[in-house]
Amino acid sequence: MIFFLIPVYNEASNLNNLYSELTLWQSQEDVHYIFSDDGSSDHSTKLIAELFIGKNFTILSDGLHRGPGAAFNTGFEWILKNASPDDKVVTLEADSTSDLSILNVMRTLNGLGYDLVLSSVYAHGGGFEKTSFLRKFISAVANFMFRFLFDVKVLTLSSFYRIYSVALLERIQDKFGSIVTESGFVCMLEILVRSIHCDAKIIEVPMKLHSSKRIGPSNMKVLKTTLHYFRFLAKGKFRK
Repeated sequence: MIFFLIPVYNEASNLNNLYSELTLWQSQEDVHYIFSDDGSSDHSTKLIAELFIGKNFTILSDGLHRGPGAAFNTGFEWILKNASPDDKVVTLEADSTSDLSILNVMRTLNGLGYDLVLSSVYAHGGGFEKTSFLRKFISAVANFMFRFLFDVKVLTLSSFYRIYSVALLERIQDKFGSIVTESGFVCMLEILVRSIHCDAKIIEVPMKLHSSKRIGPSNMKVLKTTLHYFRFLAKGKFRK
């Protein structure tokens, strides 16, 4: 089984494109779409139910807006209650900026024994199609700082688009008691660090980030997220 875990917050304008891309991608394995809604105030959940009728999908929503980390953790908890260790979880953005053309390569690497496969704009062959200079600059500085200070060996620390083995998620839960505690976008760094602490085999696949496919602004606030990274650093969560 492949579980697609997709956090959603006011993404109604992007969901038609997301549906088209997901349903064009073919798999010989069973697919279950998990939409973890983060308190959307538009008609995102209603549109998901209309678009994915006839598909294997679940919408998780408590009506609260707590951030993508909370949405991811809700989804991971649901999956771990319903999955087997041989299953895998694909996490990606709801705004269609994740490039599904590299998903089969990511799946192949997962099948070769990599517990965590990351899409990477910084790996050779990756990059940004259309992103502001400020966002690229802050992203590059943050990635360099954390890699340098804490000897993290991967290039991209914060991408949503990943494949996890369920067995790795179970190890993280057993070791830390939860998959995610950070509610904001820094949750991706937290999961990566926890994966490293669980001796995960990790590999990156280059990806072009197609921001022009997104309709409307990004939900990530660059300066706020940067402050959360420094707060995460101050907590010392890189220590085992």
